[in-house]
Amino acid sequence: MSLLQIAEPNQSAQPHQHHFGLGIDLGTTRSLVAVVRSGKAQVLEAGTSTDTLLPSVVYYPSTGKPLVGYDALAHLADDPKNTIVSAKRFMGRSQADIKFSHPYELSGNKDDMPAFVTSQGDVSPVEVSARILAALEQRAASTLPADSIEGAVITVPAYFDEAQRQATKDAAQAAGINVLRLLNEPTAAAVAYGLDQTTQSNELESYYLIYDLGGGTFDVSILKLTDGVFEVLATGGNSALGGDDIDRLMTNWLIKQLNIDPKDVSRHDKSILAQQAKAYKQALTDAEQVAISITVNEQSFQGILHRKDLLAIAEPVSRRTLSVCEQVLRDAKLSASELDEVILVGGSTRMPAVQQVVTDFFGKEPLCRLNPDEVVALGAAQTAHQLINGDSDNNLLLLDVTPLSLGLETMGGLVEVLIPRNTPIPVKKRQVFTTYQDGQTGMVIHVVQGERETVENCRSLGRFELYGIPPMKAGFARIEVTFSIDANGQLTVSAQETTTKTESKIEIVPAYGLSDEQKEQLLVAGFKHAEEDKNARSLIETKVEAEREVLALQSALKEFASLISPEEQQALAEQIQALQTVLSTDDLALIEAQQAKLKPHSDAFAARIMNQSVKTSMAGTSAQDW
Repeated sequence: MSLLQIAEPNQSAQPHQHHFGLGIDLGTTRSLVAVVRSGKAQVLEAGTSTDTLLPSVVYYPSTGKPLVGYDALAHLADDPKNTIVSAKRFMGRSQADIKFSHPYELSGNKDDMPAFVTSQGDVSPVEVSARILAALEQRAASTLPADSIEGAVITVPAYFDEAQRQATKDAAQAAGINVLRLLNEPTAAAVAYGLDQTTQSNELESYYLIYDLGGGTFDVSILKLTDGVFEVLATGGNSALGGDDIDRLMTNWLIKQLNIDPKDVSRHDKSILAQQAKAYKQALTDAEQVAISITVNEQSFQGILHRKDLLAIAEPVSRRTLSVCEQVLRDAKLSASELDEVILVGGSTRMPAVQQVVTDFFGKEPLCRLNPDEVVALGAAQTAHQLINGDSDNNLLLLDVTPLSLGLETMGGLVEVLIPRNTPIPVKKRQVFTTYQDGQTGMVIHVVQGERETVENCRSLGRFELYGIPPMKAGFARIEVTFSIDANGQLTVSAQETTTKTESKIEIVPAYGLSDEQKEQLLVAGFKHAEEDKNARSLIETKVEAEREVLALQSALKEFASLISPEEQQALAEQIQALQTVLSTDDLALIEAQQAKLKPHSDAFAARIMNQSVKTSMAGTSAQDW
């Protein structure tokens, strides 16, 4: 006898189809997985446990298999070196970028993503994340029907750059997970809250700020919703700022109460204090005060910790988050009063201290009706369900943005921006360039990221070469360069010579990502040096234009010297020499003045060449031919 599946009325439009897309929130401190079942997104529990959160911790014992989650967390106090916590902070970053405090011994070149030195050998952050992802996927596989999982949408901080996103995809691939899409965490939160249902007409626009403070990362995004179209107007954040930093501040505060130099506290004792600090912080979510009792180096302290004390302790973190909010509001050209809602996401926003700071800054109570720990995974699950099943009832259009400007190097070390920051993605931009010298048959395409006008002040993402350009006069070749960013934020750059269709391209996959300091510097420096950069660019462009004119005139003199008298040749040569002399200076006015002196001579020469070309092309023809 076969069994029949029974579906409850109005719960699922397609109750007998078993195709599931997972929504995975790969968090810095805790991770979780969700799925849409019977038309509703729900977070999956761990077996018989009622806890949906999986600590993002992996323990590497001297013998046996690595442990993940709570089993790993149990070893944090007695073996912190081999218990890897907050691996997400190391994803896609070079060892030189890692300036925050951590208890690990790292190996590898300073310019590459580091590896953790453990009792089982060197382990990369990608491998650690892969084990966490595999544990989440196994949790889902044990709950859902066999062979029903088709892939996963994995969330990342909105401010993750190409290297950090690629490292996340590499971890998923190592865990055997098909990545349907990488989704920005604020975007996932917006989906979970169903913000697309809040707009009623084309005329009505709503603005939302997503304040996402997790364990190790902070993101802010401003969303504009119009008739079901969801657009990210601006985004910002810090990939090394979160609840972990509040825990460290609390740990230092506890040490201070004992009047002990932090240098005299062992790594083991600091680890125990950090766990106590986190427990006290969490207790203050529901209580106005908590009794504390600590012992270090045979010294003890007992006292009472109030919420107002925690507010003061966390102030450095709160201040940094609000500075990011201010910048994102400026980028979106909005004031705090124009926001319809402020939405809290991330476990750290459970803290009344954080909620109070946000309320005071924005002048309104934040929205947090959904569990801030689960909201990102729920939104990712809904997006995965839509991608897998083509949910036609959900007409939400997601338009994320790229966080930093992308461009390429042109002559003189200038940056030509093809995709400005805060451009909605996916996006594709094309621009035509040309050669600098006569007979040039190759070109190096140098891709950069940043907000400054010169390459030396931006970050290099990659280079590739294009060969096979037909030898022509300078300026005649046409090289079409295309920048393409897909929905996952993956950047591909291609270059094609338009006559021969010769093409070359590169997928930008750097070995490491930007540090939080670099990200802040790129943005701040772009504003701080705007006027200086504008003047520098004007000088460089003028020099490049003058050098190209000199090269063109020297080439023309070799070919068409017979068209002008020796006296004219001498005068032209003297003006060219004078221009070359002033090009060695940085005096823009002097260079422009000399260009003006050269212009009558060059124009007269060009006119002779043009006349000669017309005369040659029309030789042997009559008026009747025309």
